[in-house]
Amino acid sequence: MSVPRGLARWVRHFRIGSLQVRRAFPAEAIGRIERAIADGERRHRAELRFAIESSLDAARLWRGITAKQRAVEVFAEFRIWDTEEDNGVLIYVLWADRAVEIVADRGACRRIDAAVWTDACNRLAGACRDARQLEGALEAIALLSDALAVAYPTDGRANPNELPDAPLVLG
Repeated sequence: MSVPRGLARWVRHFRIGSLQVRRAFPAEAIGRIERAIADGERRHRAELRFAIESSLDAARLWRGITAKQRAVEVFAEFRIWDTEEDNGVLIYVLWADRAVEIVADRGACRRIDAAVWTDACNRLAGACRDARQLEGALEAIALLSDALAVAYPTDGRANPNELPDAPLVLG
């Protein structure tokens, strides 16, 4: 007898907590992700954020919230859309589901091919499933930074850091 898919997700989300995320992304890994974002942002005018959430709460699970829907909530909650050139980008990892979503503001969506977003998502999600989450995160950040450097090259003007580079660790 198998456990219904929905029930399995509930169990997984109640079992996974912040301790598992700290093990998967220890302080040294968080620091490397932050540095990779800062290094990338020196090459482009866009703003990149990385968020890791251990699991969803019972209310969100009850409503059937998907990783994509939660990523959009995080994008709005942390005002990643609030950039001068509409070029904020969120890489969101829902650890309990090993799900990765990328949410980009309308300016970045228009300038970067959808295949780039999909490729970065797939690489990071595969790395998370293979317990290579740091390598996958750094690879996704590098891939997106390369694309953002083409779409939003630095042009010698001041390039203010509109959003923090430090990853968000939620839940």
